[in-house]
Amino acid sequence: MLRFDSQMLKEKMVDVLSTEGLNDVSIKHLTDSMISTSLRGTDSHGINLFPHYINAIRSGRISKKPAFNFAKGSNTTVILDADHAIGHHSSYVAMEYAVGLAKEHGMGSVAIKNSTHCGAVAYFGLLAAEQDCIGFAFTNADDLVKASNGRDSFFGTNPICFTAPLLDEAPLCHDMATSLVSWNKIRNHCMEDRAIPDHWAFNKNGDNVTNPHDARSLAPIGDYKGFGLGMMVDVLTSLLSNSPISKDIKPMFTSEISEKRFIGQYVMVIDISKYIDIQLFKQSLQSMVDRIRVVEPLDNNPVMVPGDPEKLSTVERIQNGIPIDEFRYKEYLEISNLFSNCLIND
Repeated sequence: MLRFDSQMLKEKMVDVLSTEGLNDVSIKHLTDSMISTSLRGTDSHGINLFPHYINAIRSGRISKKPAFNFAKGSNTTVILDADHAIGHHSSYVAMEYAVGLAKEHGMGSVAIKNSTHCGAVAYFGLLAAEQDCIGFAFTNADDLVKASNGRDSFFGTNPICFTAPLLDEAPLCHDMATSLVSWNKIRNHCMEDRAIPDHWAFNKNGDNVTNPHDARSLAPIGDYKGFGLGMMVDVLTSLLSNSPISKDIKPMFTSEISEKRFIGQYVMVIDISKYIDIQLFKQSLQSMVDRIRVVEPLDNNPVMVPGDPEKLSTVERIQNGIPIDEFRYKEYLEISNLFSNCLIND
């Protein structure tokens, strides 16, 4: 497995995106998100998607110079028309806006329409916690998750992110898809021609498969419970802004790359200080986290809270680099041979 130096990789990404004509703010959020996501170990939504984003920018699916429009519904509710900006940018801006509303009114929420793929929702979800708030972040996606007791898919992987500030460390962050695995994990197994566990995915008839090439839909987490969570996310990300539901969104990889996708996102922020002293809240949450971590484990692996694996991965990958497989490394070289300069030599 090859490894990229994260800082060198980010610098080269910025150069390439600038050449493509993407605006500077979108470049910042896209590269910040991809690098931080891969450092956190979420490889399915980090630097592995860079070649896809390049193609989407070149084709016109992603607006290079979007014009955002905020339509205020009340003191705490806003709809953002993202003008097909890269979703990392539009979602971060929406979260900033929601934080501002929460600081003034106690709560704030923004529904985003006409957006695009936003990567890992933790990127903009964490912004709220960094501002001493509780944050919720959601996005919908094209239908990849099989309906409970059905043969076909209906909702997307529709992730949910919850963040809150801690006293002595980086914020608590629980970022999860409502599917058992991401579709990018299936794609990885296809590229490597490796079998998948028999409970991950289903074929066109709704039957379990182990051959990733036969996969057409994903299993929801907890069967109907996960499917219900996916529905909740679709209500927030689609219906509040009159955006397409998952079933009507163009597929990310198999539709014509120039087609707009009209993705929806939703963010909500709570200003903790409007309820309780912020330091007392942080102390209480830190105490909860610390007590969970000392629960006796079943084996040699410690008990963790959401976000712990990502914090450990960030430390390791800052030091040793971000892993990249041979297939995706070749994709990078097709964009620019200069990406070879980003490799860490053994």
